[in-house]
Amino acid sequence: MQKAPIPENDKERICALNGLELLDTASEERFDCLTKEAVKRFSVPISTITLVDKDREWFKSAQGLSTREGPRDISFCGHALMSQVVLIIEDTLADPRFADNPMVKGEPFIRFYAGKSLYDRDSNLPIGVFCIKDNKPRQMSVDDMNDFLDLAQRAEDEINKK
Repeated sequence: MQKAPIPENDKERICALNGLELLDTASEERFDCLTKEAVKRFSVPISTITLVDKDREWFKSAQGLSTREGPRDISFCGHALMSQVVLIIEDTLADPRFADNPMVKGEPFIRFYAGKSLYDRDSNLPIGVFCIKDNKPRQMSVDDMNDFLDLAQRAEDEINKK
């Protein structure tokens, strides 16, 4: 398993994340409606709006998970945070970075992942990820990708509302 990379500017990124004052706050419908829409639109069991903190990924909104956070080093979103494009893993068992990841081998048995970085507009630094996860391999069509990018943009817009 490849651990999630840490960007060189992680201190500045964490400072920007903290400035948004979203970590460890209550669920909000403005975020939950986006993850609910993603679960329905893509017929996946899991969708999250994830904020990537120093040592953890914390879910501002999560559908299909009973927990609100997880370790950053094994997180898929920790990898997606560093991607300039959408990170798509069509089959986690076929990807050596993730094949032996605890979230692939055990609950929630992730086999497909798509994640798009969300940016703080003031600093232009990535602070989180909008993602969908499935327990079976899959591919995304062009229409799927367009809808996914639209939902991710809406999530980023909500994150940046002051």
